[in-house]
Amino acid sequence: MGEPFTLLMPVYRGDDAAHFTKAFSSSVTAQTRRPDQVVLVQDGPVPPPLDDAIRTAVEGSVVPVVHHRIPENVGLAEALTQGLSLSDHDIVARMDADDISLPERFAKQLPLIEGGLDLVGTGMLEFLDDVGSIVGQRVPRTEQADIVRYARFHDPFSHPTVVYRRAAVERAGGYQPLGLMEDYWLFARMIDSGAKVGNLAEPLVMYRVGAGAYARRGGTAQWRSELRLQRAMRGIRFTTRTQYLRNVVVRGLYRFVPEPVRKVAYRRLIAGGPTPKAEANP
Repeated sequence: MGEPFTLLMPVYRGDDAAHFTKAFSSSVTAQTRRPDQVVLVQDGPVPPPLDDAIRTAVEGSVVPVVHHRIPENVGLAEALTQGLSLSDHDIVARMDADDISLPERFAKQLPLIEGGLDLVGTGMLEFLDDVGSIVGQRVPRTEQADIVRYARFHDPFSHPTVVYRRAAVERAGGYQPLGLMEDYWLFARMIDSGAKVGNLAEPLVMYRVGAGAYARRGGTAQWRSELRLQRAMRGIRFTTRTQYLRNVVVRGLYRFVPEPVRKVAYRRLIAGGPTPKAEANP
């Protein structure tokens, strides 16, 4: 049977009702190993179509759902912190409200956690609104030593794909607000605190890439968040002074290059995999 686990999914006013419905069903009903609990964190008021979709999902769920409503939008870090506190189980799987979990996702991730890892992510397929339109693939580092080395330069996990031990998250200090970089900051601290980590190279989550996805990776706001992150990692000695300076220059430059250049750089240096030709049918 394996250990029970919780699915933690935040949702806020910017999410699309149809996308949420697909994300929820793909991560609950369609899974070959279903979660034992869903904690759905509603971060502030949502528009009527999304409110209806949430109510329908909760009422029709085959798994018990804790629907936690936060009166005002508090941001992702605080929403996830509140959600973690409502989890009945130590193993927690993350999911965003606009992506798609492939059916074998949890059946393949959970045994690694049960086998001793504290944090496990997977590869991802990037798609447009049409799930048959695969436009990219992210292939993560899989072994602990490679992940630890890579983490000094870039986030080694894709947040919507991870499953982790809540105890390991709490040991590292939990989610902390850091402008758009909360996930990387958490994973760096988990590694620094001794968490055992791994990734599955296989893409088990489909990540929705909308218009402006690469534009949002650039600009002054992203640069400020980047600088805060680099200072924070240097502050706990997660990076050396040389690594800090490299990151500020290279990752900072990435935030200000033209969008077409940023897209190519991301594909070659970060995503780690070629654009696949085959279509997926989740």
